[in-house]
Amino acid sequence: MMVSFFDQFASPSFLGIPLIAIAIALPWILFPTPPSRWINNRLITIQTWFINQFTNQLMMPLNVGGHKWALLLASLMVFLITINMLGLLPYTFTPTTQLSLNMGFAVPLWLATVIIGMRNQPTVALGHLLPEGTPIPLIPVLIIIETISLFIRPLALGVRLTANLTAGHLLIQLIATAVFVLLPMMPTVAILTATVLFLLTLLEVAVAMIQAYVFVLLLSLYLQENV
Repeated sequence: MMVSFFDQFASPSFLGIPLIAIAIALPWILFPTPPSRWINNRLITIQTWFINQFTNQLMMPLNVGGHKWALLLASLMVFLITINMLGLLPYTFTPTTQLSLNMGFAVPLWLATVIIGMRNQPTVALGHLLPEGTPIPLIPVLIIIETISLFIRPLALGVRLTANLTAGHLLIQLIATAVFVLLPMMPTVAILTATVLFLLTLLEVAVAMIQAYVFVLLLSLYLQENV
């Protein structure tokens, strides 16, 4: 039984062909393309409004040099939200429960922010490793600690997204299994458990959106330190 709980996180395949590429490419197919007409429909209008609001809020703390990342960060945000939301549907696979995929997003983007900082303002970028006013005996220790914390950032990004989504999916499956087991024996308890399951599903919808936002927000904060 415990093995079947974790089977939902295995990468699906058909005739030995991995289907994770389809799961990753599917969100881009679902989004409507803005037409060349003057007046758009309601769906495209809401989509454009959401992306504009998010981009404005994300780029507000950054200077002009960081605005080049607006398209990349907005696209990543929409992509992660769509994948996380599609993973809540029955009989679907959530690619963002795979740590390898999340690290594939986190490491290159974090490394890009570090390289930008080292290239544009190396003194300021290296100054983050040593807080101002540090006593001389603590300088070597603090440099080591700050360096370790710098390299832990992409790992924290990937693990945070993976752990939150994995825990939510496991809780949903455990409570759903309890509902089916209790239904023939104790219908009243099963109904109460189903209510908890419904509330948990609403919570997971919020978590799916919040975790995508937090992922991109932390990347923008790392970028803000280096531009």
